[in-house]
Amino acid sequence: MDDRMGDTTDEPRGTWEISDSRVLAALTHPLRRRLLDLLKVHGPATVGQLAERTGQAVGNVSHHLKVLAESGLIAEAPELARDRRERWWRLADKDLSWTRADFDGDPVAEAVADAAGSILLERQVELVRGWAARRGGYGSDWQNGCSVATQAWLRLTPDEARELAADLHAVIQKWADRPVPSDGRERETVLAFSHSVPARP
Repeated sequence: MDDRMGDTTDEPRGTWEISDSRVLAALTHPLRRRLLDLLKVHGPATVGQLAERTGQAVGNVSHHLKVLAESGLIAEAPELARDRRERWWRLADKDLSWTRADFDGDPVAEAVADAAGSILLERQVELVRGWAARRGGYGSDWQNGCSVATQAWLRLTPDEARELAADLHAVIQKWADRPVPSDGRERETVLAFSHSVPARP
């Protein structure tokens, strides 16, 4: 499962293939997922800034940042502090990627992986549903054709399903890896994600 978003910088990032369920466990909370997204989209931030953006108490945000830091998912950015009391946080230097199959065979690790996947899916669905409520606040150029919902029932072998997954990933990753042009045009953050799963109608 790839857990990436287009960078706000032009610097290349590596990928952290998570195989430790203790690290993955840090992703099993909706606020921690959102904090990671905020740091990805807006860059380094203080606890106070993140509390304001999430509407959460500073102490609660601080607790969840500590969990993320202990897992290596974020790190302090002391070079940004204006004094010794100010603490800035940034994402780790790598994008996250993990595969459910890497946790097979250990019931506890499987439960953690399932929970992390569920939290990620809930976050994605929440953001898509939120678009319906916010759509009217955007101009017609954003309201028409800039969001997509598509599906198809396919008959595939496991190898073909893996090929499809690779194709979907490649399209999104092409845009995620694209340096943001410095052309003065205003750009919105856009969430792009895909799922292809065996299912029955």
